[in-house]
Formats: sequence, C-alpha cells, structure tokens
Amino acid sequence: MRKLMVTTFVSLDGVMQGPGGSDEDRDGGFEHGGWSVPHFGADLIERMTTVVRRADALLVGRRTYDIFAATWPLAEADDPIGSKMNSVRKYVASRTLDTVSWQNSTLLTGDAAEAVRSLKQESDGGEIQVHGSGDLIQTLIEHDLVDEFHVLVFPVLVGSGKRLFGKGTVPAALKLLDTTSSDSGVVISTYARAGEVEYGAMGPETGNW
Repeated sequence: MRKLMVTTFVSLDGVMQGPGGSDEDRDGGFEHGGWSVPHFGADLIERMTTVVRRADALLVGRRTYDIFAATWPLAEADDPIGSKMNSVRKYVASRTLDTVSWQNSTLLTGDAAEAVRSLKQESDGGEIQVHGSGDLIQTLIEHDLVDEFHVLVFPVLVGSGKRLFGKGTVPAALKLLDTTSSDSGVVISTYARAGEVEYGAMGPETGNW
C-alpha cells in the first residue's frame, strides 16, 4: 500500500490558511496571507527540497492546483522543487474542474475519499504527498487516510482562519518520527499514525504525578 503524507505550514495557533501570499486564500475575509514567507531561509528551503524530491505523486485540491499550475511551470529548469513539481504525477480532487492541463495531471472523479483510498491501495507506486489543499486535507483526516503528517510550525500567531485539524478530525494516536528547527525558529516535525488513542488519569491518587 502506498503511503500518503500531508505537508503543511501552520502558525503556532494552528492556522494553515494563506501562508504563501496575501491573495492565496481570502475565504472568510482572511487578511493575514503570507505569514510564513519572512521565515523562509536557505535551510528551510533545503528541507522542503528534500521532502518534495521523495514524492512519487502529488495530490492537491482545486485551489492549490490553480496556484501551482499558474506558478511552477514558470520555474527555472534547474530549480529542484520546480522541476519535481512539474514532472511528478499529479492527482487533482475537485468538484468544479472539468479538465486539468498542467503536465502529468489527472482529475479524480467521483467521491474524493474513495478515489484516494484506491490510489493508496495500488501496489505500483511510492509516496503520495499533499501540499496546501486545506479543504482536501479535512476530507483525508475525516476518513483516516493520512499516514504521516509533516508539520512546519511557524513562530507567529494569526488568530482566526482555517485550521489543520478541523471539526471532522478522527481521534488517533501519533508517533513522532523526527523533529528539528530552522534558523528562523520554524519547528519541523513528522508524525506517523500509531493506532488508537490511549487514555489515563493524572493525579497523586493515581500514582501518575
């Protein structure tokens, strides 16, 4: 079975909306777009390059597809992230698009969760990566389709906005696989699904104190 990994940028208070630019996602009157950009340095770009190079396929929602398809084809030929984004197989989950023209793109049809589940069950193929795609991520989380979360937490408070873990989040245990930080204070952690949530009690009467 293929692994599905979500890579996402979030503020310290959990907002993932519009990290890359002022007009990236203004849903709900969001006015803080571009909050991640000042924290990107050479080390963080190198980290993202390493991650993206692992991708065997890219899975995105409609809004992210529109942004990526309009920008990544403009990248220089020697741009390691741009060349990978342009060449890798891309799957697009959308209720509104009829066609997708970006190189190596395929429009998923029918129920998005079922389509992604079928992709994961393929024996031929490597890691499927999701970047951006906040609405799609909510569907993937709700249907327990994410194997790993690669979360970059930026040292900024945004307040209101779309959050990584919304109302449809399924309770689940996670295992920390790796954590590090960038020179600008971004904490980068990778978590894998680890079964069901375990519960307990805290206090002097329980011995857990």
